[in-house]
Amino acid sequence: MRKLLAAVLGLGLTLAQQITPQGILINPVPTDLQVRVWVDKDPAKRGSAVYQVGEPIYIYVNVNRDAYVYLFNVNADGKIDPILPNAYERDNFLRAGETRRFPPEGARYRYTITGPEGEDKILAVASRRPLSLGEILDVEANRVKVQGAEGLARALSIVIEPLPDKDWVTDVARYFVGRMAPPPPATATLSVDSNPQGAEVYLDGRLQGRTPLSLSVNPGRHEVELRLSGYQPYRVTVNPKPGEQVRISAQLSPEPRQGSLSVDSTPSGAEVYVEGALRGRTPLNLALPEGRYQVELRLSGYQPYQAVVQVRRGETARLEVRLVPLPRTGTLYLETSPQGAEVYLDGRLQGRTPLRLSPDEGSYRVELRLPGYEPYAASVRVEGGRETRLSANLRPLRTGELLLEARPEGAEVYVDGRLVGRAPLRVSLEAGFHQVRVVAPGYAEYRSQVEVRPGESVRLYVELTPVRAVLELYLNVEARVFLDGEEVGVAKGGYLRLEAPLGEHELTLVAKGYRTLVQTVRLSGNQVLRLTLSPL
Repeated sequence: MRKLLAAVLGLGLTLAQQITPQGILINPVPTDLQVRVWVDKDPAKRGSAVYQVGEPIYIYVNVNRDAYVYLFNVNADGKIDPILPNAYERDNFLRAGETRRFPPEGARYRYTITGPEGEDKILAVASRRPLSLGEILDVEANRVKVQGAEGLARALSIVIEPLPDKDWVTDVARYFVGRMAPPPPATATLSVDSNPQGAEVYLDGRLQGRTPLSLSVNPGRHEVELRLSGYQPYRVTVNPKPGEQVRISAQLSPEPRQGSLSVDSTPSGAEVYVEGALRGRTPLNLALPEGRYQVELRLSGYQPYQAVVQVRRGETARLEVRLVPLPRTGTLYLETSPQGAEVYLDGRLQGRTPLRLSPDEGSYRVELRLPGYEPYAASVRVEGGRETRLSANLRPLRTGELLLEARPEGAEVYVDGRLVGRAPLRVSLEAGFHQVRVVAPGYAEYRSQVEVRPGESVRLYVELTPVRAVLELYLNVEARVFLDGEEVGVAKGGYLRLEAPLGEHELTLVAKGYRTLVQTVRLSGNQVLRLTLSPL
């Protein structure tokens, strides 16, 4: 079989300025996500490993944060082969600090060098979220769909483009195939030390190891950063020439305003998350800068615990938590006569009887509903690890419903002489005959007898007839008469008889040469009004 995967030489036009003269893609934005790939003959990544045709090869990859890892090999002739995922290895999710070998121990496949001779490169792409590589990689056929390094670069650039720069990173491993001697690397040496020692060394944003440390680097500009818990970061820029040795000796300054956080739990072993990041398990002691922190404890079988903790300079903030076990489950068995009743547990439909449920330990309200039968309700107590049974004999319905609408809305509705509400309404009644009365001010009342049958609904629509009164007007002059803005006649000889609905009305009198008279009248029956208009 062919050697493995391919290393990308570029990743689209937008990142062209971040491709080194050696054709290696570098994320231009510093990120705490790091990936490292190497071959078994070159764990130090010097790029000088030589494999003969027919030799086996093993590839290693490591990440410092949870990430999805994709591995490709670019052969000396430009052909691209997949390593991860492949037809035998589909799981490409690595945990923080995890190192994997390909092929792994006991795998059903192996990688053997087949040529052509020349320099091969292995590309590792790590992403905080899975990448959609369906247009690039056919896992079932174990092949890359694009041709050449440039084709792979263009395809990957489309996939990675939507991701935030801090969410992806790459690394490359080099090796040689056949008798070709690797050219002497035109590199420089970077020696890094610190006081105190043990500081993490980041070269161009990638973790390389801890001080004291000696690195082989490409000539040119590099950003070096040292980090040590309890001390301020140390940063410096170097620009070594080929063959030059550059020494960095950093005197680290203690980090100001530092405090401690002590977290313990009962039971112990709970995961401790500080500001969403997993920091260890209880009991746990952490050194943190002064400030407020969101702390969460998680343990299987127990409810999560959250708290905000204030860390002060030179002090230890202590958090001692007694975790609450998650509710235990029990069994609830429900049956009815007749069967098929809907089962509601705390208002939520669960199914139909007979029914067996496994709720958490606790008290519940059970409702059983079956058309033609009265609803059944009860409270039950479920105990963990035990079965609770509820059997109910449902009683046939002896009631029905009256659905009444009326015009005008709001009319009072009386059933069998008892006020039951205002229209529109829905009321449950005993089966049988009932006297219905509907009344509203200014309208003639409505009376009727209705029959209500068990489990059925009776609809009744009532339109009340307005009750009218006679209004007689006696005026001192002949005038036009308006009622609620509408002309209703002329008071010839100063007299007019008219009819109007009961209630409140606005009366307006208009006569030439007289002041217009506007007056409110309330009709509760026949009425006589004598009015006098004043001359202008």
